[in-house]
Amino acid sequence: MAQPKVLAFVLAGGKGERLFPLTSFRSKPSVPFGGRYRIVDFVLSSLVNSHIYSIYLLVQYKSQSLIEHVRQNWVLSSVMRDHFVAVVPPQMRLGPEWFQGTADAVFQNIDLIRQHNPELVLVFGADHIYRMDIRQMIDFHLEKDAFVTVAARPVAVGSASAFGVIITDNDKRIIGFQEKPKNPTPMPDNRDLAYVSMGNYLFNTDVLLDALAKSQRKKQHDFGAHVIPDLVGSEKVFAYDFGTNIIPGTKPYEEKGYWRDVGTIASFFDAHMDMLGESPCFELNNKFWPIHSSGDRGAAAKLLKGKITNSIIAEGTTIHDAQIKNSIIRSNVTIEGDVIVEDCIIFDHSLLKSGCKLRKVIVDKLNVIKETEQIGFNPEKDHFRCHIDPSGIAILPRMAGR
Repeated sequence: MAQPKVLAFVLAGGKGERLFPLTSFRSKPSVPFGGRYRIVDFVLSSLVNSHIYSIYLLVQYKSQSLIEHVRQNWVLSSVMRDHFVAVVPPQMRLGPEWFQGTADAVFQNIDLIRQHNPELVLVFGADHIYRMDIRQMIDFHLEKDAFVTVAARPVAVGSASAFGVIITDNDKRIIGFQEKPKNPTPMPDNRDLAYVSMGNYLFNTDVLLDALAKSQRKKQHDFGAHVIPDLVGSEKVFAYDFGTNIIPGTKPYEEKGYWRDVGTIASFFDAHMDMLGESPCFELNNKFWPIHSSGDRGAAAKLLKGKITNSIIAEGTTIHDAQIKNSIIRSNVTIEGDVIVEDCIIFDHSLLKSGCKLRKVIVDKLNVIKETEQIGFNPEKDHFRCHIDPSGIAILPRMAGR
């Protein structure tokens, strides 16, 4: 089957207010994740691994960190003009307003669609942790002769109330939507599961252009709330079952169809814990479908003395003498003697001085933890220095210890 020409828009303008204070200086897609990634790297890796190379990244709030990350690490080709990841800020063509919603973000860049003249347009979010072979979604779209295809993830009916639920018939055609319903409608072939939208869409170009024009006339600016529901009546809107997506190199112990919205501190922390262990829910080490990461390749980690259990240690880190358990230590971190780190995420270029103890703490970049300091043991005391999330996780903001 001949592959159609595809253009991708990645919506990367989210404020990420529920990830405060990690989003004090950066947008949500730019928040560091794992040992050497940013959240945005997961969707960009899925696109590139799926051989989709024409990518516009639409940014908005606190975008400089994200712009620099893409400039340094996502140069696809200097020879092939249609191989690019290009950052696009709000164009403000109709006035001084920023993007008014997901559909408005694409509408403001409608000239890019006309310039490239693709057959299909992808509109994906930038703030989830997952792997996806998008070509399988494209194949489904073509087989169904669809106008629009929405990526849908099966979840337990009891958990679906937290999401936008998609109602389909037996042919995967979308016949309705429910926004965070108390009693979600289950999948037609499995009463224990319901489809929830992943916020990832695939459009025929002519359908998208017409839908965007109509949504602007009605001053409706969101794909999930306005554009997609309006198109359901065409009977050409389908749900692609993400649970059927097959990624080469996936290990038997991994969670099938792993996908996490890391929009809260608790979910962000839990997704990190999902990567740990001998048989993690989400295995980062997959040579057939890699997550492409930061180009910062410091010296190999240097472990002088200590006990490290079930943890990820990134390059450039020096550990003099420490007990580290169930933790992620990012690049160029220095950990001095007699330090205890348990259930923590330590961001880049931080210094943990002798005798300090941390438990269930997220330490943002460029911090210094002082000698014998303890964080995560006394919430009332921690409150004077850290942000305490409702989940109980303490977060030390960027450069707070300097």
